Amino acid sequence: MNSSLMNRPALSVVVCTYNRAHQLPPALDALLAQTGDVDYEVVVVDNNSRDHTSAVVRHAADRSHGRLRYAFEPKQGLSHARNLGLELATAPIVAFSDDDVRVAPDWAKQVLDAFAAHPEVHYVGGRVLPRWTALPPRWLTTAHWSPLALQDYGEEPFICGRDRAVCLVGANLAFRREVFDRVGTFAPELGRIRDGIGSTEDHDLQLRLWRAGLRGLYSPDVIVTADVTADRMVKAYHRRWHRGHGRHCAAMRLRELVPSDQGPMTEPRDIVTLFGAPGFVYADAMLFARHWLKAIVARQDSFFYANKLRHILSYVRASSRLRRPDRARTTVQELFSFARAYARKRRAIRAAS
Repeated sequence: MNSSLMNRPALSVVVCTYNRAHQLPPALDALLAQTGDVDYEVVVVDNNSRDHTSAVVRHAADRSHGRLRYAFEPKQGLSHARNLGLELATAPIVAFSDDDVRVAPDWAKQVLDAFAAHPEVHYVGGRVLPRWTALPPRWLTTAHWSPLALQDYGEEPFICGRDRAVCLVGANLAFRREVFDRVGTFAPELGRIRDGIGSTEDHDLQLRLWRAGLRGLYSPDVIVTADVTADRMVKAYHRRWHRGHGRHCAAMRLRELVPSDQGPMTEPRDIVTLFGAPGFVYADAMLFARHWLKAIVARQDSFFYANKLRHILSYVRASSRLRRPDRARTTVQELFSFARAYARKRRAIRAAS
């Protein structure tokens, strides 16, 4: 057997970081303190930081006994940094964590145990639980966890794939290395850049996996905690996240995709669009608007539905910029064109039935 294969670790952990030297030490300490006699390496990718990140990582590397390596990626963007980490990783299993995350003491062992127990799966994700750095406001319930990249689907494991298209967050996600040869790496055009929020590179990668017939596993025993800082516990942050997420989802055409026998997410050919966005998106907007008004009257969580509306409106605006076929048309012309297309579709449906 090739000696390089014999000497490679069982698990590579990639941590990408940008200007978070103050948050990075606890994350690295947790990674270097893993229990369970696991052979693993840590690759920290500095994504063009301007603070003292490199010094923090090099200090950790000096006391890691060769387990931790530092790399620098000058191309700005989380996807660029992750893809460099993939190039440098040497193990057959590659896991990703974040610079504000603390993995559990047995995290590496639980990741490898999950893959060993489920040879049929190609990736594994688990819980991402909050570590509140300040008292969270009362409105910040689990319904508002998505902008915080938190995740807890309960005590029971389940398979993600064509039959259950649940997207697992990238702060606690590991892959068999060969999947990247089959579906490609992270998409830079959908990734986070600097302090941008609402990116969808994790969702895009998992969609490609599902289309290829590959499956993942949610394992509740694979646990990390993520720092939730005070600046992410304010409504302005959540509004900004939903607007950013709407833009990225529009770039993926996410709302146009539906379950299909041809794959987990296939775009139907008979979509009728208005200003570049599917007509049913506007129906969704009206539905959420009704829920929002009802919640206001009932003094319930109207902020949840307001953010749903922000996401949809951002999706529509981005769709119009990306895909509107004739920007020279007036609003009246656009509405007339939509009405004619919708009428043709209804006639076709009636004829088929």
